[in-house]
Amino acid sequence: MSDIHVFDRQQVQRQRDRAAATLPQHDFLLREVAARLADRLDDTVRRFPRALDLGSHGGEMAAAVSGHGGIETMVHADLSPAMAAKARATTGGMAVVADEEALPFAPQSFDLVLSNLSLHWVNDLPGTLLQIRQVLKEDGFFVAAMLGGETLRELRQCLLEAELAEEGGAGPRVSPFADVRDAGALLQRAGFALPVVDIDTVTVTYTDPMRLLADLRGMGETNAVATRRKSFSRRATLLRALALYEERFKTADGRVPATFQILFLTAWRPHPSQPKPLAPGSGRVNLADALSSVERLSPEPDL
Repeated sequence: MSDIHVFDRQQVQRQRDRAAATLPQHDFLLREVAARLADRLDDTVRRFPRALDLGSHGGEMAAAVSGHGGIETMVHADLSPAMAAKARATTGGMAVVADEEALPFAPQSFDLVLSNLSLHWVNDLPGTLLQIRQVLKEDGFFVAAMLGGETLRELRQCLLEAELAEEGGAGPRVSPFADVRDAGALLQRAGFALPVVDIDTVTVTYTDPMRLLADLRGMGETNAVATRRKSFSRRATLLRALALYEERFKTADGRVPATFQILFLTAWRPHPSQPKPLAPGSGRVNLADALSSVERLSPEPDL
């Protein structure tokens, strides 16, 4: 296991355990992103008999891909025992309590690994991606979504300003998220083939910012940064942050937006049958011929 310690993994587990009982009241984002991941699975004609739902939450991902991709066996794995049990009760299949940072599966156990909004809580993402590649069979498919760096930008700005004004300093109150520029490189570093990373933005509007905070708690997505302040926020700081949120971001219809940037990752475990990129300079087709156009030399410039 890596020595990198950005997140308190025990706190992540506790938050998910607490959220499990009432998750269906707050899981709109999990369900929306799961549906978009299922669409990406439909982009391939391959069949994936044995699949792993890594970071399963309440089974939203498994429900979204039911009937897709030729999946015959689904294994739910979550850091939270309560979430793993909920996923199994909701969608069937097998459930395992497992840490994404130390996967308990044998090499080449799965044709497909899915992960829906869980990997942004991992300390050593390169190490976890390497383990995911190892548990995939050759030519196995990896499809994941994680929160990106622009997530909750409105809330971040208001909390920072409120804490500086009320307490004279600011701590890490919102978790750091991945940058899209690094995601593809991390997939390649982990040994995946044909990596693709793209971004969607989901904007949710609320009648007031407190409803957003309630949904974050209800999904188990509150702050779990290892260096976070362990005490409760001061009332004055929270009230100032909420007031700033409404002042800065309220729309004409009286609602406030919350931005969730979603990074979608797809990649394959390498196999000899997969297409390979040509080596630089190995092209043998004239560009003019390829474009069905007449090649013309530029005239010499006037001196």
